[in-house]
Amino acid sequence: MKIVVIGEVLWDLFPGEERLGGAPFNFAVQASRLGHDVRFVSAVGADARGSLILNRAEHLGLDTQFLHVVAGRQTGVVSVHVDAEGKPAFHLHRPAAYDSVTMDDTALDRLRAWDPDWMYFGTLHQMQPEVRELTARMADTLHRARKFYDINLRPHSYTLELVESLMAIADAVKWNDEEAREVDAMFNFHGRPLEEFTAHWQRQFGWQAVAVTRGPNGSSVRIGDEYAEGAGFAVTVADTVGAGDAFAAAFLHGLSQGWNAAKTGEFANRVGALVASRPGAIPEWSLEDCRKLAIATHE
Repeated sequence: MKIVVIGEVLWDLFPGEERLGGAPFNFAVQASRLGHDVRFVSAVGADARGSLILNRAEHLGLDTQFLHVVAGRQTGVVSVHVDAEGKPAFHLHRPAAYDSVTMDDTALDRLRAWDPDWMYFGTLHQMQPEVRELTARMADTLHRARKFYDINLRPHSYTLELVESLMAIADAVKWNDEEAREVDAMFNFHGRPLEEFTAHWQRQFGWQAVAVTRGPNGSSVRIGDEYAEGAGFAVTVADTVGAGDAFAAAFLHGLSQGWNAAKTGEFANRVGALVASRPGAIPEWSLEDCRKLAIATHE
């Protein structure tokens, strides 16, 4: 499967440590690890952090032809505070280089010729009008590509109008349970069970699939008319940064394989739990690790 990803790449600034991250970048790495052909569209600054991102991206096996260096903007960073339960809080530092991503007609023609199956985007990056315009151009040009929207709400980085417009062009959507409650409240719905929640929004926008992550409680997945709730996998949490992005990549992998809702949710839960059990957003893991986790959890 071919996936084009547009979004932020940045450094997560933990106390005393910097780790490579950004939800779209995390997703791109995890989707590549699952065997998919990924193109990542973003920008870094002409600085040391930007150079390191380019080197790391190549080392991680990502195609970097659409990852550009822009002058006059610093490579993106976000301060991360992790609480006692491993749950992160983010403070973004903007404007950043990823806000200045561009694509000329020649590059867009290369993407069209590559002919991706899916196009991924989030919310934070789309707050910039220029980025939103580029995303719309890509969506129009790559008309065969289905659209995957990972909502990933960040403080002061979304509006109701933006979220609704992105939901309207999506074919598959992923959120966490807090985001689900928040978006429902924005549209004056309150306290609906996730089965009803997923069915409503799928009908509203004609989505192929929707998933809601529920942390240690697993996830709720709807694919077509089929709905399944999958239990979480018991792990010792290092931090949950990047776990949702790994879930999203595994969720889309399940869709590409034609799996049902239960199997897709179980696999995505495994991958998300593995990432949560290890420090950083993109720790090393393998499908064998997933198998061992399932065995250990169900013994």
